[in-house]
Amino acid sequence: MAISDRTVLQFSSSSSTLSAKVHPLVIFNICDCYVRRPDQAERVIGTLLGSVLPDGTVDIRNSYAVPHNESVDQVALDIEYHHNMLLSHQKVNPKEIIVGWYSTGLGVSGGSALIHEFYSREVPNPIHLTVDTGFALGEGTVKAYVSNNLLLGDHQIAAQFQEIPLDLRMIEAERIGFDTLKATTVDKIPSDLEGMESSMEHLLALIDDMYKYVDDVVEGRVVADNKIGRFISDAVGSLPKLPPSAFDKLVNDSLQDHLLLLYLSSITRTQLSLAEKLNTAAQIL
Repeated sequence: MAISDRTVLQFSSSSSTLSAKVHPLVIFNICDCYVRRPDQAERVIGTLLGSVLPDGTVDIRNSYAVPHNESVDQVALDIEYHHNMLLSHQKVNPKEIIVGWYSTGLGVSGGSALIHEFYSREVPNPIHLTVDTGFALGEGTVKAYVSNNLLLGDHQIAAQFQEIPLDLRMIEAERIGFDTLKATTVDKIPSDLEGMESSMEHLLALIDDMYKYVDDVVEGRVVADNKIGRFISDAVGSLPKLPPSAFDKLVNDSLQDHLLLLYLSSITRTQLSLAEKLNTAAQIL
């Protein structure tokens, strides 16, 4: 889908009677997809699933990400992936239908108008949900929009995105989990090597604390705790009785095996990324 000279109008208030209700699972699913996005992607988009309640409220209960490539002059969606995921979800819950789509970021853009046009062919009057994962306003702002085309004769001159009322309704247990998890924000998930480095640093810090505690007990600065002593004894007793040279060789062999798996997984990701780009290019042509 090529981006032409398209004007996008965004309004913050709406007189429309249409409203939407989103479950917290959808918000966390979107945030999870955002931190797992490819390195070159600035935002993620995906499909919203749910139903329309008897009073006309759009109930958004589930979602899944859709791979896409976005540049200054065009937007390309993996339509085949989108349809396969939809079929898979409907096998589990056939009552869930497409009710719209989501994107991360604050507000809408020309690319959003093109994507909304695609979802308008999938379902009448789709909802566009935006989640500010970058906390541009100091919090994760969630908004919902509907779009109307402004026509001059038979020529479309603009796409008007009108904000609609959105209800993020949660029970008490969900509210506690939501408030706890939203306090921790990360832009990207650390790599395997970064995770290993962080784990080793944490392990060394725990060993230093254990050494300090034992020294304090021996010097009489701290009263001995038999329960802690048994834990330390069990931890020391679980270590393999190997000479230092054999232990170093065991650790190095395990590390080399782990690095080999990382290398193979990197090759697999590169191959899948190349296949995705070739498939996208074929769809554009």
